[in-house]
Amino acid sequence: MSDSRSKVGFISPHSHNFCGECNRVRVTVEGRLLLCLGNEHSMDLREVMRSHPGDNELLKQKLIESMDLKPERHYFDLEAEPQIVRFMNMTGG
Repeated sequence: MSDSRSKVGFISPHSHNFCGECNRVRVTVEGRLLLCLGNEHSMDLREVMRSHPGDNELLKQKLIESMDLKPERHYFDLEAEPQIVRFMNMTGG
């Protein structure tokens, strides 16, 4: 709408492989921190919070450590049939 100040952006990993610089993560409905939408690298935050309730420093440490699990790049093959590893309704946002 022309009278709105909202903006919408689209991220296309196919045009530029930016994984090594990406800082986006998502938490699934099961409490897994997904580090990339293109693969299954993740950390189980639910387990951390249930095993150590109220320990915000440990949770912060685990979040920081999980960034080391982010892949350097993706390996999407635009010529191949897409492989769905997880539907977006399970991904969270």
